[in-house]
Amino acid sequence: MSKYKTPAKRGRKGSNSTAEVTGRVMMTREGYAFLDIEGTQEDLFIPARKLRGALHGDIVKVAVFGKQGGQRNEGEVIEIVKRTERPFIGILQVTGQQAWLITEGKNMPYDIIIPFDPSLAEHNGMKAAAVVDQWPRKSEEPIGHIVDILGKPGDNNTEMHAILTEFGLPFKFDKKVEDAADHIAEEISADEIKARRDFRGITTFTIDPADAKDFDDALSIRELKPGIWEVGVHIADVTHYVKPGTLIDKEALDRGTSVYLVDRTVPMLPEKLSNKLCSLRPNEEKLCFSAVFEMDQKGHINSRWFGRTVIKSDYRFSYEDAQEIIETQKGPLLNEVLTLHQLASLLRQERFRKGAISFERPEMKVIVDKDGKPLDIVQRVTKDANWLIEEFMLLANREVAYVIGAKSEGKKPRTFVYRIHEEPNMDKIEVFRSFIAHLGYTMRQTKNARELSGEINNLLSSAKGKPEEGAIEIMALRSMARARYSTDNMGHYGLAFDYYTHFTSPIRRYPDMMVHRMLAHYLDKGKSLDKKSYEEKCVHSSEREQLATEAERSSIKYKMVEFMQDKVGMEFNGNVSGVTEWGIFVELEGTKVEGLVALRDIKDDYFVYDQDTMSLKGRETGRVFVLGTPVRVKVVKANLEQKQLDYALVQEEGVDQETSGNKGKGKGRGRTNQNNRGKGKTSSKAPKKARNKK
Repeated sequence: MSKYKTPAKRGRKGSNSTAEVTGRVMMTREGYAFLDIEGTQEDLFIPARKLRGALHGDIVKVAVFGKQGGQRNEGEVIEIVKRTERPFIGILQVTGQQAWLITEGKNMPYDIIIPFDPSLAEHNGMKAAAVVDQWPRKSEEPIGHIVDILGKPGDNNTEMHAILTEFGLPFKFDKKVEDAADHIAEEISADEIKARRDFRGITTFTIDPADAKDFDDALSIRELKPGIWEVGVHIADVTHYVKPGTLIDKEALDRGTSVYLVDRTVPMLPEKLSNKLCSLRPNEEKLCFSAVFEMDQKGHINSRWFGRTVIKSDYRFSYEDAQEIIETQKGPLLNEVLTLHQLASLLRQERFRKGAISFERPEMKVIVDKDGKPLDIVQRVTKDANWLIEEFMLLANREVAYVIGAKSEGKKPRTFVYRIHEEPNMDKIEVFRSFIAHLGYTMRQTKNARELSGEINNLLSSAKGKPEEGAIEIMALRSMARARYSTDNMGHYGLAFDYYTHFTSPIRRYPDMMVHRMLAHYLDKGKSLDKKSYEEKCVHSSEREQLATEAERSSIKYKMVEFMQDKVGMEFNGNVSGVTEWGIFVELEGTKVEGLVALRDIKDDYFVYDQDTMSLKGRETGRVFVLGTPVRVKVVKANLEQKQLDYALVQEEGVDQETSGNKGKGKGRGRTNQNNRGKGKTSSKAPKKARNKK
């Protein structure tokens, strides 16, 4: 517990707090913060002077004082419940017998005092990670300790390791874990094969990205009789090799998931397992846990079987290979690929008929060389071959969840791990409905959440190919709940499934390992398992998944800024991707690289922010910026340390101002900070004392 406590009614003179809430501090480089309160989307603004020693990531209790002259509720920290255990990243500076971590992140406005140790001198100037231990009242800066020396600043490995460390993610295995993996036997005994259903003589293949190293799923297919097909979804049997409670299992649980950065994969399991024993490489006998379906030519499932198998993959396709077969009707295993493509298309059609939502926001990939230098930014293209695999993975996940989770009349449901996506909050949908109305779109009122999904699909279809398409999709996603793991089945709204789990990627997701073990237990007539312990693992896995996602995005931002470093001064076309009271975010056409034009630097007009319409309107020119507005910008600055880009508006030639919603011209520049959502005076990143020592 922190000593920073104040009476609940302390705040602005004459004001009383209306409530107390607990949440996580989301700090900005300028020193003010917002409180992230689980289950809500409302911003609670906390001025810098009212943080009372709280830092980014801390769990705090806050007194709410309502709107204090602004558009958002304000609060004051009254107790620091728990300091964050996640480290801050910066440059270690040692001067005489004093040491500091000179922080770099956009969520840390202060440097950190490091108690002096002579051994620190040899690491002077290196990038390091430090955890804050305390912030005494008399100290101008927090005090912490170094937890890792990451390496030379600017080195690609150093920067990627820094991103992983910032999010509390490991980037290497302990030698004991590697040794444990090395001691796992590679041979498959005759008794083991005899105990399994044998698919070695049935046509089987994998379809994965061209650069994939682990292949954890394969498909088999054979015709049982005219118009009736047996389709097998074969998943690497990781839990055959990784037993509960072992060193490797504990490490996998702690990690929760593999992490995919721009230039590398940080696996959940040691390489011997992920790339060798459990990788379904062609022409090698492999142990699997399989879901096998008998299907007719209309995509209907006549029967299903789940159990342990042995396979021998005949072929490894890349997505491009399989796509070429689909498009040209030529190539190896032609009939098998085309039949599976036809069945997958039927499954996909049925899924959308039942209300699945079609989110297809472009995903960008940064192409890097062997040293991690970004060479290009391209869009990942999803085609039929991708959907072929996707639909059968969805089928297996759905059917596994159904066979365990479906309630039998008069029976208590068995404990299981589900992947859930709850129905959207209707208040958020009304906000979204209001937002699209200002862009000229409508959604009819619906009786229930399932009908709503059809309206959202119609909306996304109407906006497709238009400047505002990306903005509408982003706002639609924000109106949705976040998918997570839970032992309480609530269905998966986005996929329109009543039952859904994760069964198909145990190499890279710990929940899939849990599902494999639970499925095997129940197939062997086992009793319902302990709900509490599995729920705790679900919460942990959801948290680790979110951290991995944030780290992946951070690495993409870093490489995008690095890619733009030699483009400072160049001009690009783009579209407004975000609007705040202090500026506009602009996403460049083609690469989707985002930067900020700061409102304070647009000199020829005074813009007023409208929170309801998420727009900025100039008082003099009448010019309006809304999501999707086309603009032309110049790259002003690329700040690699903070993963930020500054853009400036330039004269737009040939843009129809009336149809775009823009009137007049403007120019300016600003600083990108995607987590800053409020008013604040720009300040140096550290107090005066800290700045003097740099």
